Amino acid sequence: MSEQVVVVGAGPAGLSVAACLSQRGIGATVLEAAAQVGSAWRAHYSRLHLHTHRGGSALPGFGFPREYPRYPSRQQVVDYLEAYAAHFKLTPAFDERVTGLERTGESWALTTSKRALQAKHVVLSTGLTRVPARPDWPGLATFRGPVLHSSQYRDGSAWKGQRVLVVGIGNSGGEIAVDLHEHGALPTIAVRSAVNVIPRELLGLPILAVSALLRPFPARVADVLAAPLLAATVGDITRVGLRKLPYGAMEQIITHGRIPLIDVGTLALLREGHLKLAPGVQRFTETSAVFEGGAEHPFDAVVLATGYRPCLEDVLPDSEELRDASGQLRSGVEVRPGLHLCGLRASTRGMLAEIAHEARAVADGIAAAIRRPGSVSRLQRT
Repeated sequence: MSEQVVVVGAGPAGLSVAACLSQRGIGATVLEAAAQVGSAWRAHYSRLHLHTHRGGSALPGFGFPREYPRYPSRQQVVDYLEAYAAHFKLTPAFDERVTGLERTGESWALTTSKRALQAKHVVLSTGLTRVPARPDWPGLATFRGPVLHSSQYRDGSAWKGQRVLVVGIGNSGGEIAVDLHEHGALPTIAVRSAVNVIPRELLGLPILAVSALLRPFPARVADVLAAPLLAATVGDITRVGLRKLPYGAMEQIITHGRIPLIDVGTLALLREGHLKLAPGVQRFTETSAVFEGGAEHPFDAVVLATGYRPCLEDVLPDSEELRDASGQLRSGVEVRPGLHLCGLRASTRGMLAEIAHEARAVADGIAAAIRRPGSVSRLQRT
């Protein structure tokens, strides 16, 4: 079967691309491995809210409901994605996983769990959080308590009064530690590396609205300008035992492709002593964790907040060649003739705003190529 455009993934990025194409009079076949839209958002922990404000997080052509709070909840985002698909009359092919992708002549050949397809244009929009990154440590397999990745964590109700080790202080780890405390657990967070911490709001403004004002400046200059305000709001994170990165949050995102910790209560718990801090994990025993430096502490459960991988190599074995100097995938551009990526890079705009920006650019490029038969667009990232 031959298609003009195939979009792989029915999360925020895939839905946005399909909607933008529809607005330009172009239909697309949307393939989704799960049974519903927004599968990643459905699987996140219950306490999760957007770290970006509602007004700056809408996907193209359809805003969040006005009655939603400034930072919509996980379930509200899921409801919004369902409403978004309905608004644009998008009907993805569900339970259809793409297992292979190969360039054949002037088209792309796709193999799915149900069929074979040919398409002039393919958009990979399967998300940054497609596959959990689950590192291993000596002894972890023998640990007697439950060990789960943050993708499996829902809430801390099962661990009231229990000692839980959270490995990693990214945004999932920081918020899961807060959730554990709120459910009466005794959390410890293991932090191997230095970090940057930014507030969710700065002087009453969403932090990403502030970053928009700083985006015209070079990353290091933006970080220097923001430093006094961050010092006044976040304070000195070394006083709670964290090590600060030698560069700021903007440089961390732009140059290194990593999101800083957006604080939603983690620092307060550290200051108040409700959350303990430990260095990186060295190994596990049946009942405890041994940390760098040799300290050993018992735990009842372990949550691995160790991040995710986009894992495009499952369908595109040479996908590592599609990364830029910062190590991020060149999302939002045509990376090969007829092959586009969307929603696969960190951004100072925030994830949903970046998706909206990229989806419009990808749709514009595909529309231009379709208007010029025989040619393929060459988008440049803006």
